[in-house]
Amino acid sequence: MKQEFAVIGLGRFGGSICQELSREGMQVLAIDNDEEKVNEFKNIASHAVIADSTDEAALKEIGIKNIDHVIVAIGENIQASILTAVILTDLDIKRITVKAQNDYHEKILNKIGIDEVVHPERDMGKRIAHHIFSNNIMDYIELSDDHSIVEVKAGRKMAGKTLVDLDIRANYGCNIVAIRQGEEINVSPRADEVLKDEDILIVIGADKDISRFEKHLVIDN
Repeated sequence: MKQEFAVIGLGRFGGSICQELSREGMQVLAIDNDEEKVNEFKNIASHAVIADSTDEAALKEIGIKNIDHVIVAIGENIQASILTAVILTDLDIKRITVKAQNDYHEKILNKIGIDEVVHPERDMGKRIAHHIFSNNIMDYIELSDDHSIVEVKAGRKMAGKTLVDLDIRANYGCNIVAIRQGEEINVSPRADEVLKDEDILIVIGADKDISRFEKHLVIDN
């Protein structure tokens, strides 16, 4: 069953996560208290609604309790971010990720039980979005506007298969440039290399090809 996401705060950071998750075919509920921003995302997200995230009743009304993963990407208003995080924690949302403005903000979020805190100045929205929709995607680095390197855990779909079996280059247009096994890094691995589920693959390619590779071999449906 496909996960459902909600992004609260549709500024540059929240907007980029919302766009990337939507581009990857995820169900996304976009939330902001600014009507203009919500209107921008009506044709991008699955649903886009105007709501005050510091109002528990308003969040309940839009069905936030049914969401698997809520990303709080509120801009400068640290108080609103913290109040929203407290409400989401009280509502027992399965997974909560919150954007922190600074280290002090992060400390408060950690104290109220938020384990996933991100700093947008350090973490690109695109990179975080890829980690959000699969725990097997370890890292995502943009090389250019349309080419990236992704670091993924082989997982059960690739375990026990050789690189020849998977033929990732022919099937998806990507290249495995290295395999990390524990502390060892195998650069230019042999075609008959058998993968284990904990192996980390370093894959390079066009974003559209990497996206197909992730959907078919990395993400557990």
